[in-house]
Amino acid sequence: MADRKVALVTGAGTGIGRAVALALAGEGYSVVLAGRRAEPLRETAALLGESTPGGVEHLAVPTDIADPESVDALFESIRGAYGRLDLLFNNAGIGAPPVHFENLTFEQWKSVVDVNINGAFLCAQGAVRLMMTQTPSGGRIINNGSIAAHSPRPNGAPYATTKTAMTGLTRSLALDGRRMGITCGQIDIGNAATEMTAPMQAGIIQPDGSTKVEPTMNVDDVARAVVYMASLPPDANVLFMTVMAANMPLVGRG
Repeated sequence: MADRKVALVTGAGTGIGRAVALALAGEGYSVVLAGRRAEPLRETAALLGESTPGGVEHLAVPTDIADPESVDALFESIRGAYGRLDLLFNNAGIGAPPVHFENLTFEQWKSVVDVNINGAFLCAQGAVRLMMTQTPSGGRIINNGSIAAHSPRPNGAPYATTKTAMTGLTRSLALDGRRMGITCGQIDIGNAATEMTAPMQAGIIQPDGSTKVEPTMNVDDVARAVVYMASLPPDANVLFMTVMAANMPLVGRG
């Protein structure tokens, strides 16, 4: 187990995070699972044990990524268990209720910012601090952005704003990480079939006020894309990748 690469996946209890954790385990990574709720993490951990012959070394750490002390404890657990980190999939994120902008409360706005921006920053900083001091040094960070940064949905200002900010974080880390041998890229995902996108099956509001059912794609397709980004050698990087349901209303006028 000592020669395995180590990956941290935030938001690993469900959806994209769980799918990526399973895919990385299948590639031989030791996977650290982080998320707010312990029970979904335990469920993912159980699946990890079944994902490869003989199981895979893993660690589940309930974490509130919006809390600096909780994030510090997460990285101390990683340091103690493995002594290094090779990959961070900075995935955890939330949205606000889809209310009209004028009715959005500051608390709703702040809750999204705290997780999607501050949490992503805290996890990235923790990863950088460990990666730059480990032996051998270096590593890779993959941020989960969103096509919402390019094409917002109606009544989705907090999510679109924070995911736009994630792009700035990705570019900055891709630049600042060079001196430490740390690469950073971003995957922008559109309509992966998860609990978050379940309403699309019943119909979701469009910019013209109509409601339409939108195509989705299998979440495993996202996981394979992340694995590809992670598989590149240190001298290569996918800076930005978009993976989306082929027929969703994004390109042109839909």
